[in-house]
Amino acid sequence: QVQLVESGGGLVQAGGSLRLSCAASGNIFSLNAMGWYRQPPGSLRELVATITSGNKTKYSDSVQGRFTISRDNANAKNTVFLQMNSLKPEDTGVYYCIADGRDRRHWGQGTQVTVSS
Repeated sequence: QVQLVESGGGLVQAGGSLRLSCAASGNIFSLNAMGWYRQPPGSLRELVATITSGNKTKYSDSVQGRFTISRDNANAKNTVFLQMNSLKPEDTGVYYCIADGRDRRHWGQGTQVTVSS
């Protein structure tokens, strides 16, 4: 089993920055890609960014150039970060960490990000 714990959400003004963290524990040796999804109010969950165990990254068009995903695999840690800059009100939502194991995707509980205009 894999547990994911997110931190770093909060309230920020438009144009500001936040950094999200997600620490994985448990059976972390089977993990491949990790990343972030978000769910805006009243909308479906959507992909934000992913990063493979080899640090290959992928971003949604809406965050490309503003968000940066990174990953710390040293010392058997599996922690993924999301640096969010130039935040916009439309970035508001619950941000979920994900981690892909051998046979399933694991989800965190989510952390709220609110961007005020």
